[in-house]
Amino acid sequence: MLILTTLLGTLSSMFRVRAVLELENLALRHQIGVLQRSARKRCKLTAADRLFWVWLSRIWSDWRSALAIVKPETVVAGLRAIMCAVRVPN
Repeated sequence: MLILTTLLGTLSSMFRVRAVLELENLALRHQIGVLQRSARKRCKLTAADRLFWVWLSRIWSDWRSALAIVKPETVVAGLRAIMCAVRVPN
C-alpha cells in the first residue's frame, strides 16, 4: 500500500509541475502577443488582457513569476553593457 501511495504521489506531483509549466508558458505567450500587437507604440492592455490575468491569478498562485514589466531604458542599458563586454579591442 505504501508503494502505491508513493507512486500516486509522485505521479500527481509530476502532473502538477507540468500544469504550472503550461500556465507559465501561456502567460509568457500572452505577453509576447501584447508586445507584438503594440509594436512601436506604448503597450496597451485591453479588457480581454486584464480578464486573462484575473483568470490566471485565480488558478495559478505563482503567476507573478511569469510577469515581466521592463522599462525600455533598462533594456537599452543592458544591451549596451553586453555590447561593451563583448567588444574586442582593435
